[in-house]
Order: sequence, then structure tokens, then C-alpha cells
Amino acid sequence: MKFNNFLDIMDILLGKDGCPWDREQTHESLRQYLLEECYETIEAIDSGNTADLQEELGDVLLQVVFHAKLAQKAGTFTIDDVIAGVSHKLTSRHTHVFGEDIAKSAEDVVQVWETNKQKEHNLSPTQAMESVPKALPALLRASKVLKRGAQKELAIDELFKEINDSVTGLKQAQGGHFAIMGKLLLQLASLSNTLGVNAEFSLTGAIDEYINHPDIRNR
Repeated sequence: MKFNNFLDIMDILLGKDGCPWDREQTHESLRQYLLEECYETIEAIDSGNTADLQEELGDVLLQVVFHAKLAQKAGTFTIDDVIAGVSHKLTSRHTHVFGEDIAKSAEDVVQVWETNKQKEHNLSPTQAMESVPKALPALLRASKVLKRGAQKELAIDELFKEINDSVTGLKQAQGGHFAIMGKLLLQLASLSNTLGVNAEFSLTGAIDEYINHPDIRNR
């Protein structure tokens, strides 16, 4: 089965003699399925089951092609435009490979990517932070916003002091816990960035530990 055969199948499904359900779908109605398939793909990665991963990647690809085919029917763009766009992005942002920038580490690569991205969109630091999608899970969004907005990286000792001050504030506060808790969570996300820990996945792991170990829940 080749990619073009897959596209042909989608054309049949979306054609006048195709699937009534498929023909009724819109970008908006498919939102939930794209999100679900992405989460299921992550779960397959975490499980280490390559057969599940293969299947879930196919489901994600289906969502990408489905959206592209709907756009083609509306005359806005095609799957070829999608491929061309992402191919250009890969070359224009990997200037340490396809250009003259130098990146000696994975951290350097991230910096090159973000710098090129901001140049392409001519974004101010505030605009770069605002461009992080609000639909992302809050911890993941916090991590990305902090990375784009940081003028300098705080030392570990400074971060721990800020966190301790917020914890003290929570203990002493007679009200306003909502705002203080939000500030504390943002500080913890900043600490995770500094330590090189993915806060979202770290919390997911802690939740699983809580579910699977009654001794933790009963403390």
C-alpha cells in the first residue's frame, strides 16, 4: 500500500457515493479525534508496544490526511501544500544542517530552531509567548512559555527560594490561594525546565504511581 493509494481511499470515502459520516465531517467536528489519537499514540510509546505504536501512528496520519482532504474540497490547501510547508520548515529552521549556524548540542539545536522561528514570524518576545497554543495542557504550555520568555535562566538556588516563598505565602494566606497556587505551579514548571525534566510527563508518572500504589495514597 502506497501513500497515493491511501489518498485515493480517502477520495472515495469523501465522494458522493462514499461514506455519509465522513462526508459530514468538518475541521471542527474532527478536533476531538485528532486529540484522542495523539494521546493514544503517546500511550503506545510509553507502553513500548511497537505494534500499538504502528497502529496509532496510522490513526494520526488518517487525521492529518482527513483534514487536508477537507481543505482540498474547500479549495484552501492540499496535502501537497502541507508536505511542502513542513519540508520548508525543516530546512529553514535546521540552519545548523542546511545553513551556516553551528550547534554542538541538542540544547543548541533548540535555540537555533526557536531563533529561526521568531525571525520567520518577526515575533517580539511577548508575541512568541502568546503564540504558544492555549489548548495545550497547562504544564506543557507553561514550559513552552517560560522557555520563550526567559531573558536569563535563574540559578537553582534562586528558583528554590522563590518556591519556598510561595509555599510560605500559601501557609500564611487568609485568602487568595488561587493566585498563589498558580504562581507556585509556574515556578515549579520553571524549575523543571532548568533541571531538564518534562513537567507534564513527570506529573503523569506521579499520577500512575499514586494509582498503582495504595501505600502512597494512604500516607
